[in-house]
Amino acid sequence: MSTTIIGPDGAARCRWCAAAPEFLAYHDHEWGFPVDDDRRLFEKISLEAFQSGLSWRTILAKRDHFRAAFDGFDFHRVARYTQSDVERLLQDKGIVRHRGKIEAVIHNAAHAVELVQQEGSLAAFIWRYEPEAAQLATPQTVSTSAQSERLSRDLKKLGWKFVGPTTVYAFMQAMGLINDHAEPCAIRPKAERARQAFKRPGIRPV
Repeated sequence: MSTTIIGPDGAARCRWCAAAPEFLAYHDHEWGFPVDDDRRLFEKISLEAFQSGLSWRTILAKRDHFRAAFDGFDFHRVARYTQSDVERLLQDKGIVRHRGKIEAVIHNAAHAVELVQQEGSLAAFIWRYEPEAAQLATPQTVSTSAQSERLSRDLKKLGWKFVGPTTVYAFMQAMGLINDHAEPCAIRPKAERARQAFKRPGIRPV
């Protein structure tokens, strides 16, 4: 089966972005482009946790609601949430109302604050796990990697929850640590140019 489909402009796209109309803009402008903004990184790893057992379409459709409910994923604010916030969120029909996942995001926010204090930023820590080109699998053929397993393990050691290797790999794909656009995809070279121009934040070997 082909890894691509033809988009509305006549150019090839990754096949998965045809699964829902809202996927095209996400695919063309977000997925695989490098991110060093801590809030966006925390948002994405939180949304990947909420996606566990669900589809990304469900989460993407609710993303604006999630942002409103979680104060724009400002982890300094989320870390101060109390039980009353958990109950508030459980009543919010605009998000996925799963107590364990809601509590995990609040829990992880506190650890994100600690990590920033230790490392300077979430980005400085996360981008240390970017794989070398020789370590990459053929695009969209794997759901975990040695690097996602290592990042998952290290986050768990720091106390984070809902950060298994598959969740972390999807996070790495989306945040541009990997350019996993299919080889014929018209967006792949754009994502790669963005990665080449991207200044890696405070990298030191893992």
